[in-house]
Amino acid sequence: MAAIRILLGFFCFAFVGSSWGFDRNRVADGGAKIIIETAKKEIGVREAGENAGTRVDQYNAYVGLKKVPWCASFVSWCFGQAGYSQPRTAWSPSLFPTDRIAKNPVAGMVLGIYFEHLKRVGHCGIVERVHNDLVYSIEGNTNVNGSREGDAVCRRMRHVRSIHRFANWTKKGDRK
Repeated sequence: MAAIRILLGFFCFAFVGSSWGFDRNRVADGGAKIIIETAKKEIGVREAGENAGTRVDQYNAYVGLKKVPWCASFVSWCFGQAGYSQPRTAWSPSLFPTDRIAKNPVAGMVLGIYFEHLKRVGHCGIVERVHNDLVYSIEGNTNVNGSREGDAVCRRMRHVRSIHRFANWTKKGDRK
């Protein structure tokens, strides 16, 4: 009887520890995988001047702008490389329309960080993977300290409670 309780306890612990059986690192489709792989290849890209540089200029050109803060441009560019026509913006708040909001983060989603002094989402990135309460992301226009006015594409680790919103831009039918 004790052995059965131990096994049952182990099973329950493993099930609860895996977010109730929901794999938050699965990707919804091949497009989400391409988004993440594209973002990974950009890690280490740095500005050459303020909001400028060969690659940074490409991110901003994708959304039709020059020399603007580029976290949302980076996200949009990655989605474009994966065959999505949307999102296509340099304005991070516009990445979170009501019909795209998601409660639970999943690899391939967009994350938004809220800044009280701005009274809005002021930074964004791409969810690479989720482990327990930690969200691993790839973000443009940041740095190792997590600034929203950084100078590089970096991998970040954030607690899920520090993230204001998640948006799913990889719904079925979204790809070109």
